Amino acid sequence: MSSFKEMIENITPEIYRSLKLAVEIGKWPDGRKLTQEQKELSLQAMIAWEIRNLPEEERTGYMGEQKCKSSGEPIPNLLFKPSDTLH
Repeated sequence: MSSFKEMIENITPEIYRSLKLAVEIGKWPDGRKLTQEQKELSLQAMIAWEIRNLPEEERTGYMGEQKCKSSGEPIPNLLFKPSDTLH
């Protein structure tokens, strides 16, 4: 594969679940420990795949709408806007 985008496009739901489990437990299915670089790249791939394939509330790190208790005003998500996608 020649790019990260192409790699994400080729991730199947099964591969996604395998990556997610590996990141969660720190090991590949065969028992080998993930390196720090593998953890980082796997997590990046998971998040990119989720943006393309899952509703926001099912994505890694989703916390729902956040409100400031003192004013009740919603706090916007500064990292991702609803229009952010990988194209």
